[in-house]
Amino acid sequence: MYLNVQNLTKTYGNFYALDNVSIGVESHEFVCLLGPSGCGKTTLLRIIAGLTQSNGGEVRLLGENLVNLPARQRGFGIVFQSYSLFPNMTVAENIGYGLKIRGVLKADIQARITSLLGTIKLPDVAERYPWQLSGGQQQRVALARAIAVDPRLLLLDEPLSALDAKVRGELRTEIRDLQRSLGIPTLMVTHDQEEALTLADRIICMNHGRVEQSGTPEDLYLRPTTRFVADFMGVSNLIETRYVRECLPALLENRPAGEDDAYIACIRPEQITIIADENGKATVRAISFLGNLNRFEVTYPAGRLIVETHGHINVSEGQRVRFEIRPEDCSWVVSGAV
Repeated sequence: MYLNVQNLTKTYGNFYALDNVSIGVESHEFVCLLGPSGCGKTTLLRIIAGLTQSNGGEVRLLGENLVNLPARQRGFGIVFQSYSLFPNMTVAENIGYGLKIRGVLKADIQARITSLLGTIKLPDVAERYPWQLSGGQQQRVALARAIAVDPRLLLLDEPLSALDAKVRGELRTEIRDLQRSLGIPTLMVTHDQEEALTLADRIICMNHGRVEQSGTPEDLYLRPTTRFVADFMGVSNLIETRYVRECLPALLENRPAGEDDAYIACIRPEQITIIADENGKATVRAISFLGNLNRFEVTYPAGRLIVETHGHINVSEGQRVRFEIRPEDCSWVVSGAV
């Protein structure tokens, strides 16, 4: 494991910001720390960066224990949500700052700046100041500054959350392409599920200072293991076992052994097929047009389902329907509070 974090703990009084957290990042891997505000993901990132001290545990990079190593000696690149560019320096001076304090030759610094400005698609802004740039441009410059020194690890703390949706979407693609081309192991904090699904090789989902689940984007979306992950990763239909037994018994095929209240079924909206049927036990209560898909709210004896389809289907509000779900499309997750 390239970066190996073991049994990390951070407390503030009696509050556990991190409770025995262990994670890892492989070389060349893009990992997202995902979770709601207050779950501990930024605290974890800051401890890895050397900006916050832990109460216990280890942070190792290629076997080297970093716990007592100052942040400036760790060789990491860090990009924050707030850009953090030096306002009195030009773009070129910002990008070259880390190289300058390392004593790199002026000609080599200039060559590196020129190369990075091309990489971030801003070749003509070298002499501008941060206040003359848009938010998206400032974040590109912050990213270039972070990678200018060939960091051993790139740490991104919600770098896109201050940007509007269109710019955020564009920068997602650029960050992923840049990380792949340079091969820098990257750890990024985000609360945005779509962002994590788009960018990550692996997602570490956190809740209340603990790791709920770690795996590929497909694992967390299609095969969640806890109720929290199932509910946090997009829209899900969560159905208690007793209702599955009454209304959808075929789904019990893949259920783990255990008491009825130990597991609940998780079905994603796009994994449900609804069919007009005057004898059906369900009723379409509402239909929402969302551009690239249609969302149906369907009520049935056990409660409510959300169904999503691409393209038009011949079903209208108030109509009786039946629905079909394949057992292999149903995940069984550990029950518990969300």
